[in-house]
Amino acid sequence: MKTVAGVFASQSDAQHAMAEARLAGAHDDRITLLTPGSSQAELESVATGTAEPPGMGKAVGAVVAAATGLSPGPVILAAIIPGVGPVTVIGLLGEAILLAVGATVGSAAGGRLENSLTEGLPEDEIFVYEDALRKGRSVVIAQVNGEAEASRLSELLQTEGAETVDAAREQWWVGLRSAEQENYSTRGQKFGDDEIFYRLGFEAALHARTRCKEYDQTLGEMDAKIEDLEKQYPGRDVAEPFSRGYERGRDYYQHLCDESRAA
Repeated sequence: MKTVAGVFASQSDAQHAMAEARLAGAHDDRITLLTPGSSQAELESVATGTAEPPGMGKAVGAVVAAATGLSPGPVILAAIIPGVGPVTVIGLLGEAILLAVGATVGSAAGGRLENSLTEGLPEDEIFVYEDALRKGRSVVIAQVNGEAEASRLSELLQTEGAETVDAAREQWWVGLRSAEQENYSTRGQKFGDDEIFYRLGFEAALHARTRCKEYDQTLGEMDAKIEDLEKQYPGRDVAEPFSRGYERGRDYYQHLCDESRAA
């Protein structure tokens, strides 16, 4: 399976894009819309925007927003994502993403998940989705079969106004870069020389399976990443900037979680 995602500044544009993707053949169980907030009005707006009757589905999880009992229809959830806050999510794929990031979606929802949905999720992209949600943006994510279908869906999302995940990831880093450069340079090292490895370490700390873990708790996996990088960049000092980036990334995520709880 291939995962395709688009980030939208407008929730209405994201809803329309999801509806168009469904018309183009995207399966309900393999496409999701994530939007910030979790009020009942927002849930009904999402249902209407995707050509479903208002109130369809059942909201479960950390925040109970609506439960009309109408069926069948897409699952509509409200949950708290650590480091993000309340979000509204459509579909089983959305449930899989919630589980991956540590949100509680309840046994009624989690019990329906197929292993095929939880396998192959882009763990190295989920933090980009989260950053978009924190900024009030919406994200459409779909799993498709093969490169050709992925290319077609990606073009459709961009036609509907989506920013690519790669572009959103670059914006995320641009917003952090100055502070990270200042922090790194306090030891007299040149950030420009080590930035690529530092950033990879920073992002590694935000992966769904490694976040909130100390570096030594993920030592085997991190050592493997460093070894691969050393092969790609022979003669470069990789280990120190990568490990420093990891520690800063972990602190960054913990700060986001603390802010979310305080809010």
